[in-house]
Amino acid sequence: MIKSLHIGRYVASPQQFQALTRFLSAIGFERVPDAAGKSTAFAAPGGIISLNRPSGDHPRQIRERVKDLEKLLVLEVTNPDDVFAIAEKQSLKVLADSVPNTGSERTFWVELPGGIVAAVHGAPQQPLDATEGQIDARGKRFAIVVSRFNSFITERLLQGALDGLLRSGATQVDVETVRVPGAFEIPIAARTLAQTEKFDALICLGCLLRGDTAHYDVIVNEVARGIGQSAQETGVPHAFGVLTCDTLEQAIDRAGLKMGNKGFEAALAAIEMANLKTAVGRRSSVVGKPNGGGVHARASRSKPRPTTARKPKR
Repeated sequence: MIKSLHIGRYVASPQQFQALTRFLSAIGFERVPDAAGKSTAFAAPGGIISLNRPSGDHPRQIRERVKDLEKLLVLEVTNPDDVFAIAEKQSLKVLADSVPNTGSERTFWVELPGGIVAAVHGAPQQPLDATEGQIDARGKRFAIVVSRFNSFITERLLQGALDGLLRSGATQVDVETVRVPGAFEIPIAARTLAQTEKFDALICLGCLLRGDTAHYDVIVNEVARGIGQSAQETGVPHAFGVLTCDTLEQAIDRAGLKMGNKGFEAALAAIEMANLKTAVGRRSSVVGKPNGGGVHARASRSKPRPTTARKPKR
């Protein structure tokens, strides 16, 4: 969230501002251009000094407190809205706030303990262009592998997964449910289903609770390894919805109570990964090949290397 920190000072008059600017420039500070033209920053190897002139653009509360702002922190953040929410949650006093248009820079001043005033500014980071899978299950087929062991929990995970699929456009015909004895049997069932090439993604659901022996750690490691290996070797996305909890209360919270339903979340992950695989495949197929092929095509047109016949040993 935090992007940069520098110590800022407000000066009361343009004459003071010019005098400080000349002095700092003379002793070797590097002046940093300010696109907004509202302040002047001077960089040194160990930090930044910012000189600010209170103008008509600053809120009245700030202009009136110029003489009191001996302790000012200027915070540049990646998302000022989140910082503002944190300040409100901690009951800090907001002196002024400039609420911008959506996506533009926001600046607000908040009074911190000890008489420190923080000027927080920044603009929300814009997401980079990326290929993503859509949460749209229409036209896709899914298989759910669910263990019967700890069915009190796994059946709730199953209902959450079905709810996520149906809400996203899948039909009951598009979903096949397979039950196995326990979590240890999930990987082999998932691999068997993936190898049929009938499904766009798989959802693995189970519940493991820690006991008094090392059995829990052995099973957890094998289940996670087996599901991941099956996904990598078959190329079919596998959503991991196996709960690994210390207590039954933790599992209940993750099967529909305080922590949501991890079966529902696994279903959404499966839908997104199924669509991502389609999107990546479509994008790869349209990559330009001006000569009718890439490396493999050139290799197939190259002349074969001569081979020398060896005489059989006697």
